[in-house]
Amino acid sequence: MKNLWSDHQARSFVLRYAKAGVNRDRALRVYTSRLLGGEPRLVLHGGGNTSVKTTMPDIMGEKTEVLCVKGSGWDMGDIEPQGLPAVRLQPLRQMVALNKLSDEDMVNAQRINLLDSTSPNPSVETLLHAFLPHKFIDHTHSNAVLSLTDQKGGDALCKRVFGKRMGYVPYIMPGFDLSKKALEVYEADPSVEGLILFKHGIFTFGDTAKEAYGRMIEMVSLAERRLKKARKKVFAAAKLPKKIAGVADIAPILRGLTRHGGKRLIFDFRGGKNILNYVGGKDIRRYACQGTVTPDHVIRTKHKPLILPAPVAGDIDAFKKSSERALAKYVNDYHAYFRRNNARQKIKRTELDPMPRMIMVPGVGVFGLGANAKAAAIAADLAETNIEVITKAERINPYQVISEADIFDLEYWSLEQAKLGKGVEKPLARHVSVVTGGGSGIGAATARALAAEGSEVAVLDRDLKAAQAVAAEFGGLGLSCDVTDGRAVRRAFDAVAKTFGGVDIVVSNAGAAWQGAIGTVSDKILRDSFELNFFAHQSVAQNAVRIMTAQNTGGCLLFNTSKQSVNPGKDFGPYGLPKAATVALMRQYALDYGHLGIKSNAVNADRIRSGLLTDDMVKARSKARGLSRAEYLGGNLLGKEVTAEDVAKAFVDLARSTKTTASIVTVDGGNIAAALR
Repeated sequence: MKNLWSDHQARSFVLRYAKAGVNRDRALRVYTSRLLGGEPRLVLHGGGNTSVKTTMPDIMGEKTEVLCVKGSGWDMGDIEPQGLPAVRLQPLRQMVALNKLSDEDMVNAQRINLLDSTSPNPSVETLLHAFLPHKFIDHTHSNAVLSLTDQKGGDALCKRVFGKRMGYVPYIMPGFDLSKKALEVYEADPSVEGLILFKHGIFTFGDTAKEAYGRMIEMVSLAERRLKKARKKVFAAAKLPKKIAGVADIAPILRGLTRHGGKRLIFDFRGGKNILNYVGGKDIRRYACQGTVTPDHVIRTKHKPLILPAPVAGDIDAFKKSSERALAKYVNDYHAYFRRNNARQKIKRTELDPMPRMIMVPGVGVFGLGANAKAAAIAADLAETNIEVITKAERINPYQVISEADIFDLEYWSLEQAKLGKGVEKPLARHVSVVTGGGSGIGAATARALAAEGSEVAVLDRDLKAAQAVAAEFGGLGLSCDVTDGRAVRRAFDAVAKTFGGVDIVVSNAGAAWQGAIGTVSDKILRDSFELNFFAHQSVAQNAVRIMTAQNTGGCLLFNTSKQSVNPGKDFGPYGLPKAATVALMRQYALDYGHLGIKSNAVNADRIRSGLLTDDMVKARSKARGLSRAEYLGGNLLGKEVTAEDVAKAFVDLARSTKTTASIVTVDGGNIAAALR
């Protein structure tokens, strides 16, 4: 592993933060924390922690010895000084005299001694940092080190690799007891440069930020060099079908099966050679189901993945049935795991939902699952880390981690249990939405509105840059798609299913207004309009229903039909006729798929002030109607201008409605000729 320390960069951090009143110690602590956090082979998603012992003024301006340690919720990759809350050091060190200290009392004591009460909770490993005497301390969950410790004979192997330069700490759950044991190991030989925490990670320390960081890189490099000496071949392959079903074919099925208590999960798929070798191994149930490579992963991924049979292309029904059986067994096993481990708890725990957070499919890859796209991506990242670490460990000896009881204690940690029920999800959380014509105007406004309600959103538009720009505003998916091309529509929906696992809400919005007197208009104009304003809606709806029926979780189809569908305007026949057909299309979907819980509704809008409606267009349209600009924009019963955001709200309201289908909502400020009922 390359040492990325730069004297120039270190000085720049010191100078930059000095302007904000941050001292040299804290500035350098930020610098090397970022170096460590920027390397995924060392730190992932808030894992690991760092600290520095320094002095800071208290409220009275008196210099106070403090420990600045990584705070909860901060990621080392982009940490700022406020992500290293300052805790009075002396009271922390005095706690070493205690025989016992609960996690709750430990957290309380740490908060009591914060210099700033608004700071985040200091790391649960704060006392370990405090008890050790070193100025700078670094802690990571290095993949290479874990590959050495997480195997049969791993403790002895580590001692051969690192020798007397490191101290060795047996596995103990993070907290007070681990902090005291780490101090005991250090005091037995104060010459050590760091500590190997078996089945957990690595600590290094030093008098300077450069020294502590350099030791971390050096020790990890020693582990990497040992791993390179291992045999290359690993995982004897299981026999797989000649043709494997695609990700987009199986993801919606799995997403439907893993719904629990009415709540969906979002998926994140990962593939590639190393993953396929791992999930395709004939002994996968032995090495993949022992537990996570470092204990804190279990909070995000659960203790085991769900392992499914390989899906045969063309026989999805068989895959679905076998997956149902495998999931039922997984759920029953999880209930049993909870019961037997909860029985030994003095304070009984609340069982978490039993659904997996990692699904491994031979011949396909691995899915990470979560309440939202971010959580799913984290689970997938950690799954990849598990795969890498276990693969390298298995090249030397069989993978071996902490006991089931220890895993349970982490998964059902009292500090984590205290968080249950505190988060409030938005109305459309755990839903996946697709918006066509989403690069501008009503489509863009609708995409933003759905995202604001908690949905994951895919923005489809002929203009890829426009789609990606809108999607980037809320971390969505932007795709290029000409909705008049049926193959392009299918590819786009498959991409959404592969990205998020499925589809729940579709806003078929893309359209354009062709004009011409119906008696003289050319066939080409009429056919072009029908392609976009009718057949494209059918293509979008067909693909949506294809995925929704595979999920078997219901769904919502929403069509932009315009007032032209019920209140045609002169010379707008080429636009109004296909829109009227789309109203009938909407109703037919309501009839044919209502029994599956799929709703179908439309929005009838008119005179929308949006980015698509330029001043020149307003001028032309108002002139054609013999109206002033103000009369055109607000020429309705309420006398109010209607915007794209107003239409977006109507789409969102219909998406949230659970008992409305075959309905048309009018958004035009009041046009009695276009009012349906």
